[in-house]
Amino acid sequence: MTKTAFTAIVGCPNVGKSSLLNRMLGTKIAIVSSKPQTTRTKIMGVLTRGETQLVFTDTPGYHKPHNKLGEKMNQAVGDSIGGVDACLFVVEAKGDIKKGEYELIDKFKKIKVPVILAINKIDMLGDKEELLARILQFSKLFDFEAVVPVCATSGENVDDLLDELDKLAFESPHFFPDDTLTDQPERVLAAEMIREKILRLMDKEVPHGIAVSIEKMRERDDKDILDIEATIYCERESHKGMVIGKKGAMLKKISTYARQDLENFFGIKVNLQTWVKVKEDWRNREGLIHNFGLD
Repeated sequence: MTKTAFTAIVGCPNVGKSSLLNRMLGTKIAIVSSKPQTTRTKIMGVLTRGETQLVFTDTPGYHKPHNKLGEKMNQAVGDSIGGVDACLFVVEAKGDIKKGEYELIDKFKKIKVPVILAINKIDMLGDKEELLARILQFSKLFDFEAVVPVCATSGENVDDLLDELDKLAFESPHFFPDDTLTDQPERVLAAEMIREKILRLMDKEVPHGIAVSIEKMRERDDKDILDIEATIYCERESHKGMVIGKKGAMLKKISTYARQDLENFFGIKVNLQTWVKVKEDWRNREGLIHNFGLD
C-alpha cells in the first residue's frame, strides 16, 4: 500500500530549514548560507522510503518584509501552509521565541494541520536541561504531533524525525517517480547554486540585492560538457564592482566554486560563463521579480 504526505517546512530565517531538507533527502537541492532569507522560492523536495513518499516544500524564512520581494516570500510561506497534509516547524535550540514564530503558531491554530516541531542545532546546547526547557517553552503554545530535537549538520535524530513524518502519510498513489529528488527545473537549481556562492563569499549588504538568471544551458553534441551562461543582476553600479572584484577576482572565485558544485550535481564537466549587470531596485519591481521566477 503506497502512502504520501505533503509537508511544508516552515520557520523563521536562518534556523536551518534548507540544511534539514538537504539532510533528509541525502543530497543538496536547497542552498544554504549563514545569511537570513537565503531561500527565496518554494523548493520542493521528494523522498521515497519504501511505500511512503514524503513531498516537502522548503519555504523562505518568515520575516518582516522590507520590499515587494519580502512580501512575496512571506506569501509563499502562507500559500505553502494552506495546501499541505502537515507542517514541519523548525526552530533553534537557543534564544527567545521570535515574533514570527508566534505568528506561525497562530496560523497553525487556524488551519488545523498536524505540526511536528523540530528543534534544530542541538549541538549548540550545553546540557539536556536546556533542551527540556526549550521543549516545554514551545509545547505550552501548541499541541504538536511530535517534538524531535535534531542536528541538521551532523544528521543526529534525523531518522527519528522521518519516522514521525511517515506516521502522517495517508494511503495514496505516489505523485512523483520514486527516484525524484525535486521538481525544480535544472536552470533554477543552477541559478541557486551560483547565488549561494555569492551569499557565502560576499559582505552582508550586497547579496540580498542579487538575482541570477541562466541565459543558456546546453550539453554539447560532440563532448560531455555542459555549457552554462549566467547573468548576475545587482541593484547598484557600486555592487556590480564589488561582485566583479579587483581585476575580476571575486567573480572568478564565485564562478570556480559554483562550477564545482554544478559538476558534482549534474555529474558532467561544466563550462560556466558569468556576467554582471545592474537592474536598479529590482526587488520592488513586480515584472522583474516575475522574470527571475521569484513570485
